[in-house]
Amino acid sequence: MTLAHDSSGSAGPGRGRGLDDATVTAIADELAEATRSRSTIERISARFPAATIEDSYAVQRVWRTRREEAGARLVGRKIGLTSKAMQFATGISEPDYGVIFADQAYRSGETVEHARWSNVRVEVELAFVLRSPLEGEGLTVDDVLDATEIVVPALEILDSHIELEGRTIVDTISDNAALGAIVVGDHEIGPRDRNLSWVGSLCLVNDEIIETGVSGGVLGNPALGVAWLAGKLAQHGDRLEAGELILAGSFTRPVWVQPGDVVRAEFQDMGMVEVRFR
Repeated sequence: MTLAHDSSGSAGPGRGRGLDDATVTAIADELAEATRSRSTIERISARFPAATIEDSYAVQRVWRTRREEAGARLVGRKIGLTSKAMQFATGISEPDYGVIFADQAYRSGETVEHARWSNVRVEVELAFVLRSPLEGEGLTVDDVLDATEIVVPALEILDSHIELEGRTIVDTISDNAALGAIVVGDHEIGPRDRNLSWVGSLCLVNDEIIETGVSGGVLGNPALGVAWLAGKLAQHGDRLEAGELILAGSFTRPVWVQPGDVVRAEFQDMGMVEVRFR
């Protein structure tokens, strides 16, 4: 997979960049330490007002490259902030994306360590598993469905290492779009087996309904989230590969969870996804 490189070198910011490479690397180091210590850092946007969206993706690429060099295996991507519910909850008005590694993926029914993450919340989503690559801007719902093998129900566990109050999209992108982990259900459907704009879900914590939502909250159709991602990756010299799992974006607000909680999402005609936190 090809990654974009900053054509400006290490001397200073490049196209769309407000920070030089040394500052980007220093921020990535801070976030890596916050991940290890399960702590948070002060907002990047507050400390570096010149930071742009391209700077934040550059920070994310440093983190991704280091993980891959250490042997981590990329299995997919996550799209965030695609629904009005999530944009309202965060105060951020445009989507973002992050990467998913194999050690961040769980199956429904597993028990996970709450202490592994910071500011632990859960969201309800659909995930697309690709049969063929997707790349380029201007893709349609049909383009995405043609490239999709199956669609599965999923939960996303959020893991935020930047203070939550006042975050901007620069902060969330730098923090790998706040991805902690994904939990994938066993129920698989074909991409055209049903209308993906009308998948309803209940999110329960300890058997109490906390959130509800409909998948059309994600840009009208979660497949459009995948199309958006392919277009954004094209701008960064990257593409979606066959076999990747794409977490298409939450259609519920994030739900806070504590050790001992059992979170279950029940999907209309698509089974359920459950995870226990200890």
